[in-house]
Amino acid sequence: MRHRPDARPAALCATLLAALALELAGCSATPSREPPKTELLRVPSADGEAARLYLNDLAELASSPPARQAEILKAARDLAEAQPTTTNRLRYALMLADPSHGGSDPVAARRQLSEILARPEWALPSERSLAGVMLRATETRLTLADDTRRLADVTSARDQTKLNAVSKRLAAESEENARLRKALDEAQKKLDAITQLERAGKERGNAPGGT
Repeated sequence: MRHRPDARPAALCATLLAALALELAGCSATPSREPPKTELLRVPSADGEAARLYLNDLAELASSPPARQAEILKAARDLAEAQPTTTNRLRYALMLADPSHGGSDPVAARRQLSEILARPEWALPSERSLAGVMLRATETRLTLADDTRRLADVTSARDQTKLNAVSKRLAAESEENARLRKALDEAQKKLDAITQLERAGKERGNAPGGT
């Protein structure tokens, strides 16, 4: 069965492109930086072409079936470890930040994106912009996850409080039922004793010579 294309890659690419346009517009007004230092195994490429390749990688990852997604992620990780250029490291970090697949790891993505942005002279303008956009999105995602966990903890604590209150109420009701049952048993014994006395009195009254 053919895999049905997902509309999310297009939306993700459109969002990232819009953010990149804003970032690059701001960068164009800033003074030029010193030429970037030569980086080990850095693969030079045009700024716009680099952004397009990153977005294409993310689109392919999001639209692939799970098995293929795992292969793409593993290949990106192996390449980033074997050849730790900014290009390879950023590609892997962006894939980790993408929530559209099971291998997404926002914590690792935040760490790696932060490391890349800590050395801006080794990245192209579009790479810095893309890393910044994804880092902010990842931080927002982690914040929402923390808020959700805290809410779940509060809800769990409230549920536990309610459960404890119900347990105490049930225990109190059980004790009250036991007390009432004991009182009922005692009353029944007294009633049986009175009945026996009345029966014995009647029997003596009915006996010959009885008074």
